[in-house]
Amino acid sequence: MLDIKTLDKPDERRDFPRGHLEAVHLAGLDFAVATFEPGWRWSESVAPLAGTDSCQVHHNGYVVQGRMRIRMDDGAESEVGPGDVFVCSPGHDAWVVSDEQCVVHDFAGGMAREYAKAE
Repeated sequence: MLDIKTLDKPDERRDFPRGHLEAVHLAGLDFAVATFEPGWRWSESVAPLAGTDSCQVHHNGYVVQGRMRIRMDDGAESEVGPGDVFVCSPGHDAWVVSDEQCVVHDFAGGMAREYAKAE
């Protein structure tokens, strides 16, 4: 099997307040590039679409640009920035902490399949 797609022609684009994502769906992998504008916060921009109090999507991410703070439902909190690779389980809030866009690549599909889809 060989499956190749380009982000120049994503399979879908989802817009939400202060951001958007573009996703490609391949055999065995969904991949998304999410762009979050300054002032974006999950609990304000995406929660109304998701219908949950916190993000319930698992993320395997790589930060390309900008900075984001992540707070888990249990209170654990950390910040990610350019070059950081992270795994974040369901049950969190996140927000942009820089004055520039935060661009995150998400592997393995949580974001590409479920993120910011209205229920």
